[in-house]
Amino acid sequence: MVRPRFAKLAPAQQQRILQAAVDEFAEHGFHDASLNQVIEAAGISKGSLYYYFDGKDDLYVYAVQTELQALFTRLGPFPLPSEGDADTFWSTVERYYLMLMSALVDSPQLAALIRGWIATSANPTLRRAQQEAELALGPWLQQALAAGQRVGAIRTDLPPALLIAVVSGMGQAMDTWLLIEEPDRDELPRLISALIEMIRGAVRPVAA
Repeated sequence: MVRPRFAKLAPAQQQRILQAAVDEFAEHGFHDASLNQVIEAAGISKGSLYYYFDGKDDLYVYAVQTELQALFTRLGPFPLPSEGDADTFWSTVERYYLMLMSALVDSPQLAALIRGWIATSANPTLRRAQQEAELALGPWLQQALAAGQRVGAIRTDLPPALLIAVVSGMGQAMDTWLLIEEPDRDELPRLISALIEMIRGAVRPVAA
């Protein structure tokens, strides 16, 4: 884990360590990244690094989570539609997802970090961090589900947990494919529109 004493560092020094870690992990991936290179680029000693982080796993988690948080701060919160119809709801989802994936195209380092994050799910520490992130997303998914059901965009005859599991599974598959295949930016709107339509079809209300 990130040790509390790291937060006491001057912001500029925190940023140097973060950027050194991002550069190394993005270029070489988690397994091949060298802590010695991070230490040299950050201008700190090996002892200092372990004074702030428990190990390589924790530094990697910190780098990915911090960069993701910065991305979502730039994009702003997802605007959950409180009124309108099913088309309005899914158009909002599609626009935000396109904005997110376009931002990753423009941030190759972050995209590389996330690809590495996906590939390291067998690591216990990283898998635990991924599970914690999924749990943190739970309340938002419940709100999105409820908003979609209110406007008739999502079926109501199945348990909410099952619907969330279906949408989450499809969403993760979409994220993984887009990040690994790296389609041309010009292709993103068409691909994302088709992928959102697949999710829409999976949870569309059943006609009476």
